[in-house]
Amino acid sequence: MANVPPKPSRKGPPPPIYNTVGNLDKAAPTELTPMKFRVPGEFHREFKVYAAAHGMSMVELLQEGFRLLKQQRGE
Repeated sequence: MANVPPKPSRKGPPPPIYNTVGNLDKAAPTELTPMKFRVPGEFHREFKVYAAAHGMSMVELLQEGFRLLKQQRGE
């Protein structure tokens, strides 16, 4: 039986250690990170329209609402 050389890997070399992203890395406090949750379509439309009508982004509306809720509850 003939000796067949192994096929070279098509994956390429692994990334350098400094380019890897770990799941323990923390985002900077000002860096935006995604929040993944689902809301009913009607709520999403109402939320988006309210934000637009008041000249703010949906993120700004969510942040302000959360801040006000914490204030109201004394936290």
